Amino acid sequence: MRSMMAVAAILAVLALPAQAQMGGGGGRRHQGNDSRSEPKKPQVDEKAYKAALDRIPEPTGKYDPWGMTRPASPDKK
Repeated sequence: MRSMMAVAAILAVLALPAQAQMGGGGGRRHQGNDSRSEPKKPQVDEKAYKAALDRIPEPTGKYDPWGMTRPASPDKK
């Protein structure tokens, strides 16, 4: 009987965080107006975007992402 009560108590304790996340438990609920706190989206400046793309340097050689992990290739004779 005690072990069943202990299991029930453990399950009740484990269920509390899930209940808090789901909004249950009779806590204070949000009743504010959601439209007043909408974040403003930044305006995209096309000229600045294209200027930033132009400042990216062109690659000088071929990029090898596995270059450091491969063993050095033997010299071809």
